[in-house]
Amino acid sequence: MRMATRFLLTLCCFSALAAQAATPQETIDALDARLAKIGPPKLEGTEKAGDLTVPGLYFGARKINNNYDVVDEIKKNTGATATVFVKHGDEFIRVSTNVLTPEGKRGVGTPLARAKAYEAVSKGAAFCGPVDVLGTAFDACYNPIKDGAGKVIGVSYIGYKK
Repeated sequence: MRMATRFLLTLCCFSALAAQAATPQETIDALDARLAKIGPPKLEGTEKAGDLTVPGLYFGARKINNNYDVVDEIKKNTGATATVFVKHGDEFIRVSTNVLTPEGKRGVGTPLARAKAYEAVSKGAAFCGPVDVLGTAFDACYNPIKDGAGKVIGVSYIGYKK
């Protein structure tokens, strides 16, 4: 019995470590696949994001603004932080996130920092590497979200705390 219990504990621990062992690239691919499964991305209307009024970001018929099921699913399955940003003027604003502010609230309504990731996604390119997210260091990946015409309308992000 003890041996069976020890085996089960080892198996559980190994499974938990395997879930954490996903790379940022693998995890963002999973996030993007999950969003694509919902439907094609588009902007429609406006929504509140913190103190801002920003474009409504939809995947198919599902509004992503202030909807946390996909980002929370990523956190539950991989341990990674996840965010979906919408393009608002020349900024990318968090509209769905499991990233918390220092006050412990979701970082909705906060902009993507103007750094290497911002530069890449603004040009329609992906970025993976070390970043600072609301004051915390992460190994992260960012992918541009493009509408049917190929225009960048948002960004997906995942990160693993360093």
